[in-house]
Amino acid sequence: MTFETISRRGILGVFAATAVVAAPVMANAFGILRGAGDIRRIRMYSGRTGESIDTVYWVEGKYIRDALNEINVFMRDWRTGQAIGIDPRTVDIAAASHRLLQTNEPYMMLSGYRSPQTNAMLRSRSSGVARNSLHMTGKAADLRLKSRSVGQMYSAAAACNAGGVGKYSRSNFVHMDCGPVRHWGA
Repeated sequence: MTFETISRRGILGVFAATAVVAAPVMANAFGILRGAGDIRRIRMYSGRTGESIDTVYWVEGKYIRDALNEINVFMRDWRTGQAIGIDPRTVDIAAASHRLLQTNEPYMMLSGYRSPQTNAMLRSRSSGVARNSLHMTGKAADLRLKSRSVGQMYSAAAACNAGGVGKYSRSNFVHMDCGPVRHWGA
């Protein structure tokens, strides 16, 4: 069977058959991003649109284009409806962090892609919004979990050592991006 002939249903069947794996520890986070598993999955919902996504987007070293397209639409700017290509590395960081947190609860996505207009509007209301935010290039996500604290989410994302991680305790979310490795927040 070639990669091109694998169906979405077949992928989910493979996932179900291989779901029992050793629980990763923080030290293994970078290995998770580097393909330590044959399958990568992301689960999120949007309180803004009411939509949810639960998709396997990587199998045996290859991204699944249809799944990435679904992620692009899901992570669109909900204010304008505009979608762009989300950098898969951001999805990798979120998925690896989620796996380290050992929860089945989907992320609540507060912000994925932001159009320049949306970013300017948010910036005019808050000093915490960067002028050249990585959200505007599809390289960032702001995420929340009910079952895990902001500190736990921050620690898991920081353990990946693969991009920027911001802790926003008062607003109850963590920013994850695939830019340079850096950490901020109290």
